Amino acid sequence: MRNITLRQLRTISAVFRHGKVNLAARELGLTGPAVSLQIQQFEQSAGLLLFERTRDGMVPTEAGRAAYEAARAIRSEISHLEDALNAIKGLGRGKIRLGVVSTGKYFAPKLIAGFLKEVPGIELKLFVGNRAETIAKLKNHEIDIALMGRPPKEIDVRSRVFGDHPLVFIAPAGHKLSQEIEITKERIAQEQFIVREKGSGTRISLEIFMSDVPGRLDNLGTEMDSNETIKQAVIAGLGVAFISAHTVEQEVKNGSLTVLDVIDTPIRRQWFSVSRATPAIPPAIEAFEAFLQEKGARYLPLVTKPYPASAFDMA
Repeated sequence: MRNITLRQLRTISAVFRHGKVNLAARELGLTGPAVSLQIQQFEQSAGLLLFERTRDGMVPTEAGRAAYEAARAIRSEISHLEDALNAIKGLGRGKIRLGVVSTGKYFAPKLIAGFLKEVPGIELKLFVGNRAETIAKLKNHEIDIALMGRPPKEIDVRSRVFGDHPLVFIAPAGHKLSQEIEITKERIAQEQFIVREKGSGTRISLEIFMSDVPGRLDNLGTEMDSNETIKQAVIAGLGVAFISAHTVEQEVKNGSLTVLDVIDTPIRRQWFSVSRATPAIPPAIEAFEAFLQEKGARYLPLVTKPYPASAFDMA
């Protein structure tokens, strides 16, 4: 394995993604035979086949998938090395691939703008997805750092809290519960719920909150896969929802939604910055994490009181 080269790893990555030698060759600016030779040399060094040659294309073997994962990890580390060397040279440059769970898209743009004002030399790319997609991209070295409500357990990560994440019950303006105070858990459980998909942090928090109400988890509610869809469903009168307070700031201000005064809410979770646990932290990511620790909470809309009026304020 000592003779493996970066060119071979780039070739493996291209063939893995395209599944065709000719398409990989086009991406790499090589001929088809040159691509095949790179693969063969790696296979000879490893003593294993990387791809099964079929009529439909190149199908990766277990060894091929392992080589592809290694190629992505090495490419990521080389990018981090470049950032570190530029920082040593005093160039003040760097790249960050930031992943944010869907709830975070309501504050991420302002947070990014604040960071880039302080560190203008950084190139930052943003990915927004659900929790499962964000964790997958972190695991696969497609993003450098993620902002989410609960660090994953399935991969080795470094995580740090940077702010509160309140979860609240919402209803349409004029709802029969909108003027009531200290609504019990049993009373809110009687309502029709609009809920996020299974596995989402908000859904898990609702399930925990309702776990001691007999039978309530058997049919939790109508499932929808985005906060925007849930908000529109609540406004339309399809039910109430349990949702991140960060997602409804504007709707509460304009009066289309109201926050219900349910006992023991808001439920306060936390926002974490999460990155892979590596010995060396690239300077750009270190700067971003420091910014989050010092100023990140300023960009989070916070619930100041769990009552229908004036429910939100900016930190």
